[in-house]
Amino acid sequence: MVRGMLRKLANQSLSVAGKWQQQQLRRLNIHEYQGAELMSKYGINVPKGVAVGSLNEVKKAIQDVLPNQNEVVVKSQVLAGGRGLGTFKNGFQGGVHIVKADQAEEIASKMLGQVLVTKQTGAQGKVVSKLYLCEKMSLVNEMYFSIILDRATAGPLIIACRKGGTSIEDLAEKFPDMIIKVPIDVFKGISDEDAAKVVDGLAPKVADRNDSIEQVKKLYKLFCETDCTMLEINPLAETSDNKLVAADAKLNFDDNAAYRQKEIFSLRDSSQEDPREVAAAKADLNYIGLDGEIGCMVNGAGLAMATMDIIKLHGGTPANFLDVGGNASEGQVVEAFKILTADEKVKAILVNIFGGIMKCDVIASGIVNAAKQVNLKVPVVVRLEGTNVDQGKRILKESGMTLITAEDLDDAAEKAVKALA
Repeated sequence: MVRGMLRKLANQSLSVAGKWQQQQLRRLNIHEYQGAELMSKYGINVPKGVAVGSLNEVKKAIQDVLPNQNEVVVKSQVLAGGRGLGTFKNGFQGGVHIVKADQAEEIASKMLGQVLVTKQTGAQGKVVSKLYLCEKMSLVNEMYFSIILDRATAGPLIIACRKGGTSIEDLAEKFPDMIIKVPIDVFKGISDEDAAKVVDGLAPKVADRNDSIEQVKKLYKLFCETDCTMLEINPLAETSDNKLVAADAKLNFDDNAAYRQKEIFSLRDSSQEDPREVAAAKADLNYIGLDGEIGCMVNGAGLAMATMDIIKLHGGTPANFLDVGGNASEGQVVEAFKILTADEKVKAILVNIFGGIMKCDVIASGIVNAAKQVNLKVPVVVRLEGTNVDQGKRILKESGMTLITAEDLDDAAEKAVKALA
């Protein structure tokens, strides 16, 4: 949750400075097949399906899990939306296909191990290491359902729409009167009346009302018991046999709950995340990758955002948000430098430290040791102020390193931008 808040704050700051490519959030996001398995444990209706990681598994999976199915749905498993309209870098179109069961292996061969590019992955795309093979259901109606955490009501908020199958943004634009919001008292939990309001808003055509109410209550139970930050089902569908089914789902979980949700957090697929953010998380650093050229290492979220803003003011573009915090060790500073220098887009580094709890001499020692371990090929601008600042400056001076020193933040940003030339 803390890292999610930091990202929101960073994006708010950068919305003033300019437009930035969105990177993946540092909260747990699991694959569709994992979400379906989790929902099934809570008694929520989901399509029958199985995940496969190799071509050898495809035929056997269909025989064992989806026998007597004339058609199956083959879904790429990447942590990004827009899969159906995505394009593989090998030229194959679409990350989701409905095919004859005996053609599933052929289609899978064009998807497994390939890079899928969607509107949410960026141009680099994401590797498809898993496919989700599902039964093809006969759907008679598609709706939208989600549970989020709402600041205004200080608790969970259920959002539902009787239309579904497309993004909630499009639904809000086309059918604003069809969207209902039902806040839930986090202390009392969901009541029958709350669940009934949601179902009435969904207006199912064939599914039993009481069964639908129970499905909504089970979804809320899952949301709370697993420390979800978001649960989105689009579409929440009705089938020809009168069932309400979560046909596609996205679940996010609060990182702060990792200690009590060990089973769920073991599902984390770090190969789908920004490798810089993965490395930063292991070092307990708050890092958000951006698309600029000036790498930033700062202590404190507010100072980090101010640093990014003033870099933009002087005509530069920050490459990241990196907050080493108030108690960073020398080792963490070294790791921070490794992350910054591993980014090929970084053409200069700006270190901006105001020593309160964080001591300037610790930062200085970390910079010197990082220089010994990392081949610094870019200019480094350093601005130190606060606790032990004289010791810190002396350590840097005696190191023999070629550094650009700055007196204040404005001076530091200006020098960092000039260093790009």
